[in-house]
Parts: sequence; C-alpha cells; structure tokens
Amino acid sequence: MRRLKATISYDGTLFAGYQVQPGERTVQLELENVLTKMHKGSKVKVTASGRTDARVHATGQVIHFDTNLTIPLDRYKKALNVQLPRDIRVLAVEEAESDFHARFSVSGKRYRYIWNCEEVQSPFRRQYTVDTNGVKPDVEKMRDAAQFIIGTHDFSCFCAANTSVVDKVRTVHDLTFEWHGEELHMVIEGNGFLYNMVRIIAGTLWEVGIGKREPSDLLEIVASMDRGKAGKTAPAQGLYLEKVYY
Repeated sequence: MRRLKATISYDGTLFAGYQVQPGERTVQLELENVLTKMHKGSKVKVTASGRTDARVHATGQVIHFDTNLTIPLDRYKKALNVQLPRDIRVLAVEEAESDFHARFSVSGKRYRYIWNCEEVQSPFRRQYTVDTNGVKPDVEKMRDAAQFIIGTHDFSCFCAANTSVVDKVRTVHDLTFEWHGEELHMVIEGNGFLYNMVRIIAGTLWEVGIGKREPSDLLEIVASMDRGKAGKTAPAQGLYLEKVYY
C-alpha cells in the first residue's frame, strides 16, 4: 500500500461542509466516491487536515489516503480531476511516509477572510466574499485590536459553544489585514484553530472596525474565556482555508 498526500481546492458554495454527513453533499463524500470507483468498488477512506463548514472554501486543503494502485502521481492527479465535480480540484499528489497523517501531522494553518466593501457588490462575488453594503471599517483600529489576539491564549471566547474540545489553548502567530481593491482581507496563521474560531475573530474585529467596540476591548474578551463576550460569528462564505503546514 502507498500513502498519498494531496493538496486540493474547492468551492464550498454547494457543499454541506467537508465531512461526510448522512444525506448531504460533502467534499469528503465526493472524493471517496471517486476513489472507490478507481479501486473497483473497494472503499477508500480520505482523511483531511480538518473539516470546513458549509459554504466555507479551501484553496489549500490537504488530504491523505492509502492506495494499492501503482499509477504515476501525475496520472493519479489527472484521473481524480477527470472524475471529480468541477467545484473540487486536485492541485498536487505526492508520496507520503506511511506515518504521515493529514490531521495529526499538522504544525499550523493559514486562513483568509474576505469582506467586499464596494458600494454595489458584484453578483459574481456574492458567494465568495461578505457584502458590507459599502461600509468601510477603520482598519487601523482592527490592527490595534488584533495585537491582543496574537500569541498563546486560551481561546474559549472565540470557540463555538457546541464544541467537544477540552483544551482550548492555541497560538496565533500572525494576524494581518490587506486591501485588495475594494476587498478587505484578514489573514491569520496559527498552530491550530478551534471550531468557528476564525469566523468569530473576524466578526469581533469587524465590530471594532465599525465602531461597536474599542481595540482595547479585545484584552478583556480574550482574558474572559467567555464566548458571550465576543462578537457575532462572521458569515461562512468569506472564509478560505489557504495553507496547511507540516
């Protein structure tokens, strides 16, 4: 058996998320269906670096799976892309060590969150950015607030209440903002992220940017470890899993 590592990209718009769910269209289901066909009906399990929610996108998700097929890697990539739906693309396939694990070998991740601040948003961007109805935030205040998030903290305040994870200590290495035309991008890197953590951070910093909170409020929010103190969870379609580090 060979263990293969693949980097994939997908448009999350029409998926109920990455992980298999009964009766739902998911990224994992589409991948496993194609691999099972390639293996003449033998079930192939695909493991990802982590799940993404409905409507969340990925430009650099990483998966692994085991295969007994001996076809070359470039042909493996082509065979997958020919059979997969067009909203999933395999960007690269490579050999991995037998103990490589797409989830447990992760050392860090980078996410990108995008707001569209145009006065009139293009209908072609509505599934891939969050429409602010022309509102442009004070990005300097957002940057000031972000400094209270960078570092190692218990991030319970930025974690969805329904998670089963006990240890909520994570390290955020970097959190920056970039203007790309009329789009504001938040780029965040860390050693790991809790359920909905990036979207709750985005929602909270947005509230700082539009004057609903002060940058210094973030110090109290993080220290509180209380989800109720943080802002709203930002909409899913603005979020992209951009890179996974090993």
